[in-house]
Amino acid sequence: MQRTRLSTLVSSASNQFGRWVFNPWRRLSLVIIGLLFGNFFGIAISSIAGQAAKLDVVVSAILLGLVELISWLVYRRPSRPPVQRTSLTLEVMNALKIGLTYSLFVEAFKLGS
Repeated sequence: MQRTRLSTLVSSASNQFGRWVFNPWRRLSLVIIGLLFGNFFGIAISSIAGQAAKLDVVVSAILLGLVELISWLVYRRPSRPPVQRTSLTLEVMNALKIGLTYSLFVEAFKLGS
């Protein structure tokens, strides 16, 4: 691949972001943001799908497929030593999945009471 200005800019930006994320507190903050966004996403999806009451089964099938896909991506590898870290993308996606599942359980409890 040629080294154009655009490819140089993208590679330097990704390297700078990688160094920025290497700090454990920043990494944790991104995971927490993913968890909170998953919570928001679950509440929004249940509110939007519940209004029409026509696509409940389709939306729940899509969400189930998404949750299972993320679980498969995160947990498909054998357990690794504690020194080796998983990628940030997988950690944020797993946090988003946990927030989504939690918010759907909370919504179900609210509707049941």
